[in-house]
Amino acid sequence: MGKEDHKISDTFENLSASLAMLRKLEWRVRHAVESVLSGEYKSSFRGKGMEFDQVVKYEYGDDVRDIDWNVTARLGDPYVKRYVEEREVTLLLLFEDRPSLQFGSGERSKREALLELSSLLMLLSAVNGDRVSLIYASPEGYQFTKSASGRGRVMHTAATLLGKPPPNALGSQKAQVPWKYLLRAAPRHSVFVWLSDFPARGKPEGWNALKKRYQPVGFRIEDPWERELPKNGEQSVFDPVSGQLFNLSGKSSSQRAAHEKWKLERDKDFRELFPVDPDRLTLQAGEDALDAIVRLFHKRTLRYGRS
Repeated sequence: MGKEDHKISDTFENLSASLAMLRKLEWRVRHAVESVLSGEYKSSFRGKGMEFDQVVKYEYGDDVRDIDWNVTARLGDPYVKRYVEEREVTLLLLFEDRPSLQFGSGERSKREALLELSSLLMLLSAVNGDRVSLIYASPEGYQFTKSASGRGRVMHTAATLLGKPPPNALGSQKAQVPWKYLLRAAPRHSVFVWLSDFPARGKPEGWNALKKRYQPVGFRIEDPWERELPKNGEQSVFDPVSGQLFNLSGKSSSQRAAHEKWKLERDKDFRELFPVDPDRLTLQAGEDALDAIVRLFHKRTLRYGRS
């Protein structure tokens, strides 16, 4: 068997393993949609906008701005336009695969946790019959998977993402995100979900235009040690960003001060990107991702939901 045959065989094995994992996640997603979410997934997003439905006779309290003057002039009585909200949602996911995601102080790395979170979001969309587009960005470049709906196509998109090899930890640390291309990647009012560990780095190019076009939501993954340094003595840690081992100690006042400064800068940057609380979620590797998503949808329904 040649190298190409081995590559094809490995690809099929990875795809099969990913699909098996997704089927397990899908069962949890369907249960959550039927029992816990109960329509909150839809109501937490605002759809594409308002679509004309019909004209009806004006009643006291109707908005005069909705009067259809042509029909009113023709029939002699005031008539107003009625609208219905389009509820189909297009989910545009950006998975930013950076070497820093490969850090993990526990059983799971940030990358593993973020991949599961991405899969759950795609499965939620599939269960609700929505469309999913995916941009995978790493230091090696980016790949765009066109909008797809239906269980099979969305499952294949999610499985392909799960099978992506991690970027070289000793290579470039910056994912090549095509920000200008993103503005054309999905219809207006689509839900733009940015998945990353969000280091402090300021707003990307064209961020304000992107916020006007889409509904942006930020999903940040972090390791527990990024929130609080370990207190049980000194730990030897591999840093995938620098490619070096170093000693980490929660008892060191200088390390605690530097860590606190770094944490505050990162949190501030994340809030500036997503200033409204229901538009952002921080999940620690090891936490239950589906529970965290459900909590976020509850928040979004309270703010954006419509009767």
